Amino acid sequence: MGAQINKNDEYLEVVGTGGNLHNSSKEAIDLANSGTTLRLITSVSALSDNDVILTGDDSLKTRPMGLLMDALRPLGITTESLNDNEKAPILIKPGYVGGETNIYGNVSSQFISSILISAPLSEQGVTLYVLPEFKSKPYVDMTLDIMRKFGVKTLKGHYLKHDDCDMEHQSCRIDEFEVNKQDYVSCDYTVEGDYSSASYLLALIAINGGKAIIRNLFRNSKQGDKAILNILQQMGAKVICGEDYVEITSTGQLKAIDVDLSNAPDLLITVAVLAAMADGTTNITGVAHARVKETDRIDTTCRELEKLGCSLEEHEDGMSITGGVSSGVVDSHGDHRLAMAFSLIGLKHDIRITNGEVFDVSFPNFIESMAELGFELELQNE
Repeated sequence: MGAQINKNDEYLEVVGTGGNLHNSSKEAIDLANSGTTLRLITSVSALSDNDVILTGDDSLKTRPMGLLMDALRPLGITTESLNDNEKAPILIKPGYVGGETNIYGNVSSQFISSILISAPLSEQGVTLYVLPEFKSKPYVDMTLDIMRKFGVKTLKGHYLKHDDCDMEHQSCRIDEFEVNKQDYVSCDYTVEGDYSSASYLLALIAINGGKAIIRNLFRNSKQGDKAILNILQQMGAKVICGEDYVEITSTGQLKAIDVDLSNAPDLLITVAVLAAMADGTTNITGVAHARVKETDRIDTTCRELEKLGCSLEEHEDGMSITGGVSSGVVDSHGDHRLAMAFSLIGLKHDIRITNGEVFDVSFPNFIESMAELGFELELQNE
């Protein structure tokens, strides 16, 4: 798209386009399995001076994109699903006028972040209304925080839609984001460690027992998945937060809890595995939107835990899990988070995960990081 990226040993140097994007590829751009890239770049692609086609692997082509595409049309953006199913491959035409649009907030925060990131470079700026209910808000807060650090100011507020909302109920609140036309300003930026990925390392200590320090996890992070720290403390681990690290200590004895993961859906499978290894029954709620991730994560997590003899009940927005699993074989369903989370069961039971190599989608050095904590994983070629 015209950006120049120079790789050095410990940092990347990025020379930006100033918003003047140009797609140099004559073919469709292959995003492999990255749903985040698909969603964020769909809006950004409208800033290109020529057509852009975004595609990916078979899994990516199942990800619903209709809500985002519908929200982009009032902004003057022309998008088309080439298979006419509101999924990739997606054609995006040049032209981003701006204006007002709205989108439901209960499917994917990435749709919202996509519009916000691209909005400053539109011709007129964008006013975005997020309709209730707004799930995964911390991810959007993180987007706004990074935009601010790169010089973009966003006005944020909320109002109640009088015609079809009961004014007494907060659930009718509609969030409003106003982004005026403006430029991004370059700066040096330190990328935080990812609490989603760190959740597997922290959960390892919680399940197995022991003590570890995980560095580059910031105390003041706006990441929603920082909730894993509170969850682990409730389950019985001891957690100390430094300025840029987390220290965890555990006896390996975990207790069941009730937890709402509406703002941290990527923790679902990790917490489900923790629940399967804990004493008592854990109730996980608020994650109906996890059904439209790489897989229907509620269904696949329940089905694979059942293969290991786990007693559970599946709900529309979560699950109830009674601790207790045995050895067995499970399938990752091509989902990196399922592969990584279920590997933790191997701390206390023999487990084999078919298609387990998919962890490299988000955590390429997962095996090496686990080994640093004394947990050896063996990757077998099928």
